[in-house]
Amino acid sequence: SSEAQKAWLMQNFQPYRVESLSATASPANGLLTAYYEPIFEASRSAKPGFSTPLYSLPVNLKSRSPWYSREEISKLPAAQAALKGKEIAFIADPVDAMVLQIQGSGRLWVTQNDGSRKQIRLAFAGTNEQPYQSVGRWLLDQGLVRDASWGGIKAWVARNPQRVQEMLWANPRYVFFREEALSEFDARFGPRGAQGVPLTPGRSIAVDPKSVPYGTPVWIDTTAPLSNSPLRRLVLAQDTGSAIVGAVRADYFWGWEGDAAEQAGRMRQPLRMWVLWPRAEAN
Repeated sequence: SSEAQKAWLMQNFQPYRVESLSATASPANGLLTAYYEPIFEASRSAKPGFSTPLYSLPVNLKSRSPWYSREEISKLPAAQAALKGKEIAFIADPVDAMVLQIQGSGRLWVTQNDGSRKQIRLAFAGTNEQPYQSVGRWLLDQGLVRDASWGGIKAWVARNPQRVQEMLWANPRYVFFREEALSEFDARFGPRGAQGVPLTPGRSIAVDPKSVPYGTPVWIDTTAPLSNSPLRRLVLAQDTGSAIVGAVRADYFWGWEGDAAEQAGRMRQPLRMWVLWPRAEAN
């Protein structure tokens, strides 16, 4: 029962509030953002309406560090030659391709060359090691939008198709994927996080592993972005991300269904965290 579970946790674990070591005014207060697993239609081969490629790792990725930037990948023959034959699938919208790369994984409904359809998962395989730059931040700094959520970004894109490439190039970081089969059973779970286990919607967070070890139970105290209602619950540290740096910093996995995209896109909430550490007498 839930009562027995709660009693077991209280008996065996001691909560410790997480605080930053930096000299901040409020070391216990941090930031919670979020991510989700997007789902898009795709084609195995390039064709009208499906011309944006999603790539697996290039064979010469380690030949230079950092590798070619996003702009260089779209312009330089050497970068394009290194990626030739590495196309996993093609989707319709280059902005959606960036969404997949920022989220780090996703699902595709792929139309095969024989006309059949199947769902696959794209899992994170690596990056070009270029620094991540937020396109939302770029739009805000340019004074082009007031709403830098993905909804606001897509609205700006619809009004300014001639500037989409410029916006995309503002983020030099590029993510490569690997294809994973998605059985009916696997589809019930999220992608594998950095800990190596499938993520659970609403119960998995990405952390800075230098501050919070993978597998740690964490109690979070924050608010939900759309309702602004309290969001206080037990989660597990199971993933990480390049933007998740510091002690009181986490990324909340919303899943892939319902309003996951909107919740994740608008989540930038104040955060307090407690880790649940095994009591000495329990060891």
